[in-house]
Amino acid sequence: MPTAEPPPSFNASAHLLPEVVRLDRADQPAAPARRTAVEAVAPPEREPRRRTAFRPDIEGLRGVAVLSVLAYHAALPGLTGGYVGVDVFFVISGFLITGLLLGRPLGLRDFAARRARRILPAAATVLVATAAAGGALLDPLRGTDLARDLIAAAGQFANWRFVGQQTDYLAAERDPSPLQHFWSLGVENQFYLLWGVLLLGLARYLHGRRRTVAITLATLGIGAVSLVLCIRWTATSAPLAYFSTAGRLWEFAAGACAALLAGTLARRSAADGVASGGTARMATGALRVVGWLGLGAVLVPLAWYDRTTPFPGTAALLPVLGTAAVLLAGPAHRSLGAADAGRLLATRPLRAAGRLSYAWYLWHWPVLTIAQARYGTLPWTTLLALTAASALPAWLTLRLVETPLRYGSSPAPRRGLAVGASALVIPLIAALTLGGGTVRALGSADAPVAAPAGAVDGPALLAPGTRLLGLTPSLARAREDFPPGKGCEIPLNADTSPRCLFGAEDSPDRIVLLGDSHAGQWISAALAMAQQRHWALEVLVKPGCPLATLTVRNNVLGRTFEECDRWRENTLTRLATGPKPRLVLMAGLNRYGSQQERTQGWSRTLDRLAAVGAPLAYLGDTPMPGQDIPTCLAASDGRSDACFFPRDTAFEPDPLLTGGLAARYGVRTLDLGPLLCPGTGPDCPAVLEGVVLYRDTGHITDTLARVLAGRLDRGLFGGGGLGAGFPGAGVPGVGVSGAGLPGAG
Repeated sequence: MPTAEPPPSFNASAHLLPEVVRLDRADQPAAPARRTAVEAVAPPEREPRRRTAFRPDIEGLRGVAVLSVLAYHAALPGLTGGYVGVDVFFVISGFLITGLLLGRPLGLRDFAARRARRILPAAATVLVATAAAGGALLDPLRGTDLARDLIAAAGQFANWRFVGQQTDYLAAERDPSPLQHFWSLGVENQFYLLWGVLLLGLARYLHGRRRTVAITLATLGIGAVSLVLCIRWTATSAPLAYFSTAGRLWEFAAGACAALLAGTLARRSAADGVASGGTARMATGALRVVGWLGLGAVLVPLAWYDRTTPFPGTAALLPVLGTAAVLLAGPAHRSLGAADAGRLLATRPLRAAGRLSYAWYLWHWPVLTIAQARYGTLPWTTLLALTAASALPAWLTLRLVETPLRYGSSPAPRRGLAVGASALVIPLIAALTLGGGTVRALGSADAPVAAPAGAVDGPALLAPGTRLLGLTPSLARAREDFPPGKGCEIPLNADTSPRCLFGAEDSPDRIVLLGDSHAGQWISAALAMAQQRHWALEVLVKPGCPLATLTVRNNVLGRTFEECDRWRENTLTRLATGPKPRLVLMAGLNRYGSQQERTQGWSRTLDRLAAVGAPLAYLGDTPMPGQDIPTCLAASDGRSDACFFPRDTAFEPDPLLTGGLAARYGVRTLDLGPLLCPGTGPDCPAVLEGVVLYRDTGHITDTLARVLAGRLDRGLFGGGGLGAGFPGAGVPGVGVSGAGLPGAG
């Protein structure tokens, strides 16, 4: 879905996208339902506690943040950096919650009850509605994913679920979840827990200046550590920097620092009495300048940043510090003047958007993702209309759920905690109900898959007489139909492969499987060849890393893939200095760089591999569907004639299959493309003779790899004969070049 882009620093595909939930507005004393307000920093310590002031500029700042993120998700032209709205929200939350905890004698139970009443009921409403809509409109596989996301979202750990998914190179290819935006709600609630325990604990054991100093030092220390982690993770693992609580705490801490500094300004103002004269005018003028500079720092990234900006990292400093400046310059201890940036923020349209922002955030993303899952990629005009339409359920949620439960229920902590517990349990029930329905529709994903016998040559995939009664693997199993030894595919930030041997591990003879995840998909087939000869299989694969020597950018990491270059160098050195293998079997995605860059890169790599002195073989890349095949088949009721994809986008010119490069280095090649995409028509199938070919958008199922094991053995070893040619050469469905490889008779 290119219209709903991911956080720019880790765009694994056009299907990953960032989302943010509008942050909570701090509680205030009971107020009319039509006028919810935000709170300013508490009065000076030791002074009588009084009602906190209404901050219309903060409400308007929320409006700016929510509108920027909504416009970004609707792909509105020009607002390519609208994702910075999440940072604005986090800073506001740190500012308000710190002021609340310092300004009121709350107990931890009371604080937790207030947060539960404020946040959880509206979230539960959206979760239950999304579960119902997903069950009715999404295919069973997406429904299964949604059920798992519901559990994570209801449990307030959605951010960690998405960290795990989007640091996984393979899982990152899936379509975005309708609940992906709940990651920020998880971050916020985890911050509330930490901050509530910290500040209320310090307030219990420390008093006066000692408490203020301790809170300030703790805030600065936590913020500094978090900022360092955020910058480091942005360079090494952008999903961890973006979704994790530790990588985001510094933004809350920036708001907390603004609250502490605002309290200091308020105390000085109170000590000076009613300010007058040139000094007061200079102070007010300075704050106005700070406010306008801060607002500019918030607005500039909206158009300046885009998906190529490494984020959050140092780029997040601009909107974070800008938001803190706007909050500090606001009327916490003085009147809002006509020359203040806050006067612009306090306009009615922005305040109206700010009041609606929490519910609007919650509703708009499920509307957009479910619509696109149902109808395909939509233009930005349609996305914008859907985003605007989601304001209606948001308004109803505000009026019928948020306001009544926040202000109309008993203020007793036990009542608030009961409301929060109900808001957690009800979505969990919805998740279990949805998950049970998808299991009944798809069957169990745990049942083992028996691979049918495959033909060793000729145009047919299966051996003569083999017939399948249903899809193999089943749709419930297809997405999880991975090869053994998935741990051999090392993480993106690793640059050395571990010892990863299969088969006869003690044998001096071994096949080395070398390449990226498109090499890793052949583990079962390569293992069958090794076991037949009582050899070992050594797996050296790194996802997203071309074996051809060329530097690439990794979209999951959001930067140049330096670890790939180091891994390739370490692996080639390892092969050159270790025992010579009986065969080096190469494979990989044939889409890195241009055709010329691939040719030059393969030449550099083959120069190194030829020096090893082992026989070299290459498996041509399998067709690329470009869509999640199991999900597509599930949406098509499992019809084997569904989910065809264009032939002209399924293949790229391969320098090892054409152009004489393989012949120059004596590389034996095997091209299975004509078998998996037979004929000459415009489309390629997703299912062939009852076998589901792909487990995601581009990797074959392990079942298919096992079906093809005999064909690979025959094609590469000539049926086991020493130096024998391939008997099926020239038969439709296979393509082979080079002399037969030495067998192990």
